[in-house]
Amino acid sequence: MNDPIEGLVSTLLKELGEDPDREGLEKTPARVAVAIRRFTEGYSKDPVEILNDALFKVDYDEMVLVRDIDFFSLCEHHMVPFFGRVHVGYIPNGKVVGLSKIPRLVEMFARRLQVQERLTTQIAETLEEVLNPRGVGVVIESKHLCMMMRGVEKQNSYAITSSLRGEFERDHKTRQEFMGFLRQSRESFV
Repeated sequence: MNDPIEGLVSTLLKELGEDPDREGLEKTPARVAVAIRRFTEGYSKDPVEILNDALFKVDYDEMVLVRDIDFFSLCEHHMVPFFGRVHVGYIPNGKVVGLSKIPRLVEMFARRLQVQERLTTQIAETLEEVLNPRGVGVVIESKHLCMMMRGVEKQNSYAITSSLRGEFERDHKTRQEFMGFLRQSRESFV
């Protein structure tokens, strides 16, 4: 057991009254160590680097929207998963980013210990910083296992957070257009 996380998991199992050497648990500390490092690999990535290699000068000044980006993260309060969908829109100001980079940005921030509110603003702030767009909108809808498994134990509740900047915040029509796209049926896009 060379990985310190393995040792911690083994200790945790003992504290719970389990035998970490019994069949079924003997490889659990190593599995958990690999899993937790994967779940939190966002700490080792730079959000600006993710976007900077895919910026393109384009004369396009209408909204760009990438919606229904599936994600999961670990709540920093209980280290229990929360998961859902992220919707990101922006209005370019002379440059766009490759569309696949937006889900990569979402994943990078989600693969850190998080709260949904911070996740929402980190995505918006990074896009605002790197693209300098006329506006950015980020909406996240998610279910939190910490609310479902402990505490209030509500199985059907979900949380929605938003970060609206620039024209998304100032211009009522832009905000309505963005939110209208999010209300449209997913089938209408296929």
